[in-house]
Amino acid sequence: QVQLVESGGGLVQPGGSLRLACVASGFTLDTWAIAWLRQAPGKQREVLSWLSSSDGHPNYADSVKGRFTLSRDSAKNTVYLQMNSLKPDDTAVYSCAADSSGYGGKNGYNYDYWGQGTQVTVAS
Repeated sequence: QVQLVESGGGLVQPGGSLRLACVASGFTLDTWAIAWLRQAPGKQREVLSWLSSSDGHPNYADSVKGRFTLSRDSAKNTVYLQMNSLKPDDTAVYSCAADSSGYGGKNGYNYDYWGQGTQVTVAS
């Protein structure tokens, strides 16, 4: 059974950092595409970063490029999102998602498995 479980969300002050984790089970992360997405109230879901099975490096949306870093620990079957220089606009529910085709990409509809999400709130 495929499962994705996120953790690491919380309340952080502007300019602060958080690291989110997504533990995968039921499949091997290395052979699937994986992504981090977020959705804020009243806004469209946004794919922040993705790593296809054939990619040598993660890709990033312009909104987080230079501030967020996706990394993968194959031994733990876990993917992380390191978030630095957080802004109030980063407040959202953050989810990880996986695409069994291995392609992934920046379209959220490409992903067929989702975690439950973790809330990130950036406020003073």
